[in-house]
Amino acid sequence: MSFEGKTWWIIGASEGLGRALATALDREGARLILSARNPDRLTELAGELRDAVPLPMDVTDARSVTAAAEAAQDADAVLYCAGLYDPMTVQDWEPEAAEEICEVNFMGVMRVLGRVAPRMAQRGRGHIALIGSLAGYTGLPGAIGYGASKAAVMHLGENLHRDLRDTDVKVQVINPGFIKTRLTAKNDFTMPMIQSPEDAAACCMKALRSNRFQSAFPAPFSWVFRIAAYLPRKLVTRLI
Repeated sequence: MSFEGKTWWIIGASEGLGRALATALDREGARLILSARNPDRLTELAGELRDAVPLPMDVTDARSVTAAAEAAQDADAVLYCAGLYDPMTVQDWEPEAAEEICEVNFMGVMRVLGRVAPRMAQRGRGHIALIGSLAGYTGLPGAIGYGASKAAVMHLGENLHRDLRDTDVKVQVINPGFIKTRLTAKNDFTMPMIQSPEDAAACCMKALRSNRFQSAFPAPFSWVFRIAAYLPRKLVTRLI
């Protein structure tokens, strides 16, 4: 698969994995539309790249999404990697914070794709890539809001994939493990096989080049999550 000359709309491009993916796609010759809430960070990033334009957008605001989707309507591909995370257990559940996580991680995808996916289906071509998480495979401690929102993203990807199976719209869900960002810096526990944003972006690029619907990394850490559904619940709980 060639990225050269294709226009990619990256949502969540200002920090972490999204920023690293923008750099990786730029190296491959893609034209980029960069979206996030921070216009200054987007402008800074666009200035570092070969062919990129900033398009500030708040995925929690329907009017902002509608305006941005109209401006990016000619994009060949959309990559959603906007994400929010706060470690949170049932015991210290903060309703507003948990709801905001779901707003960004899942409802944001719904708002964007509701204005993009039908257009791609109508023209019969395109590429939709969603960043899920290993946390979406099974319930984890301290992941109220985050795990459920990522599981919803992964499920939505399956809906899209099945509805668009007879078109040339490619749908992919990519599920990373721990990535060293300002979000995971909030964790106070050891994070197995944590990756830099650049290493995680390289894994995502490999997935985007493939014909696989779903990808997960890093191995072998990801294997634990992928086989969890087939193991006794007590064993999975003990492993986690």
